[in-house]
Amino acid sequence: FMAKWSPDFPGQSGHLHQSLWNKDGSSAFYDNTKEELGDHRSQVFKSGVVDNLADSEEEAFEIAQLPENIMIRDLAEKLRCSPNDIIKELMGLGVMTTINQSLSFEVASKVADQRGFEVELIKDKSAIDFEEEEKENPKDLCHRPPIVTIMGHVDHGKTSLLDAIRKTNVTEAESGGITQHIGAYRAKIKDQFITFLDTPGHEAFTAMRARGAQVTDIVILVVAADDGIKPQTKEAIDHAHAGNVPILVAINKIDKPEAKPEEVKKQLAEVGLLPEDWGGQTMFTEVSAIQETGIEHLLELVLLQAEIMELKSNPTLRPQGIVIESKLDKGRGPVATVIVQKGTLTVGQPFVVGPYFGKVRALINDSGNKVQKVTPAMPVELVGMPEVPQPGDKFYVVEDERKARQYSEMRLKKRREVQLAESAKVTMEDLHDQIAEGKIKVLNLVVKADTQGSIAAVQEAFSKLETEEIRFKIIHDGVGGITESDILLSSASNAITIGFNVRPTDKADELAMREKIDVRLSLIHI
Repeated sequence: FMAKWSPDFPGQSGHLHQSLWNKDGSSAFYDNTKEELGDHRSQVFKSGVVDNLADSEEEAFEIAQLPENIMIRDLAEKLRCSPNDIIKELMGLGVMTTINQSLSFEVASKVADQRGFEVELIKDKSAIDFEEEEKENPKDLCHRPPIVTIMGHVDHGKTSLLDAIRKTNVTEAESGGITQHIGAYRAKIKDQFITFLDTPGHEAFTAMRARGAQVTDIVILVVAADDGIKPQTKEAIDHAHAGNVPILVAINKIDKPEAKPEEVKKQLAEVGLLPEDWGGQTMFTEVSAIQETGIEHLLELVLLQAEIMELKSNPTLRPQGIVIESKLDKGRGPVATVIVQKGTLTVGQPFVVGPYFGKVRALINDSGNKVQKVTPAMPVELVGMPEVPQPGDKFYVVEDERKARQYSEMRLKKRREVQLAESAKVTMEDLHDQIAEGKIKVLNLVVKADTQGSIAAVQEAFSKLETEEIRFKIIHDGVGGITESDILLSSASNAITIGFNVRPTDKADELAMREKIDVRLSLIHI
């Protein structure tokens, strides 16, 4: 092999003239520019004449492939430096860490950028890919029952309404039998099923949404005809709107002499729920849970709303679902109530739920009977869990136990990394940077104050602060202290909680610290 530098080579100056003699004595001729030689030049050409290209050539950026969360020692290996170098770079960014710390992709990419690397996000093989592995045929889609959550103020009759629906619409198989409490059940009307989540209240709804599980299709808002709108009623409306779930209003206790359903409609219209007979889009119906009247019409409206929404699912795909409730049973071990979202779940299938894997040993429906298979939107108690999962955990069936074990190990590792990584929740400290980088266009706020007048003043103050780069959206406001419900809503909606002349309860304070929610007290002076 022979190479020589020929600055006066015809055509363009500064080219490298290479002559390569093959074994048979023939020669091959290459003419490359300096840039095309790349990093191989110093290995191939040992002459000092060629080596001077290293000084004149501009070094290209290398691409570093980084996962969503990465340990400092792993990042150091990818960037070809020591962990101490990474820690120094982080100190320069104002981030104090140790060698065992895990970094989020955003922080790791800033370090890589400072060390002359371009970054590329790589996603680990995860349960999300289960969906991508299977091609869905639109012809296989079938209508599925709607999944309903009942919300409303305390003592307005949420539980009584659930009981009334249960009594008047039990299936034939359940008639006369003992009902099993599994966290969800089905009501039957006109040969169609409706699945009700047996955990009334918006706290459970938002707690699941904070975990990324949106299982509710329709919210029934219960308002007492003799009491009207209360703080929790407004909270429930805000939570449903934040989850983009349609609301169906059930005005309860119409059997009472002091009932004023028209006054309730007027109050709800003022907060954005305008009845259909007033020209709005919200369905209203009047019921009495105690006398069990109006229940049939309420369920008909639920089916009508479901028909409008065209709820469909594919029963032929690999099963996926959501954990609704879980417990540790003395005789059966960890059990969980799941609602299947797609596919048909059968006994014997291996699965992954949260970071754990197991095998379906038994399926028990809401009437306490063992079943062999479960179709979409059907609630069922699953026996075969290795550990008690969290409500809201996603449930996936996999091909075999070996794959289930692999996914479980990967998820446990990822969970440890996420716990060590920096929180992704928005805070006032990093708000400016996120706005500058274009990551935030709308900042969600939960505002609590001592008086209604203070809330109005806070709203006005924020409206004056809006710019082209950022606007503020108050997803919930109310008079009184900051509660756990407010923190849950902030967590689910990535919002900042603001308290004016009010303080969080002890439990709300603990939850805010656990969920890493930014709570600001007496921020705006009026």
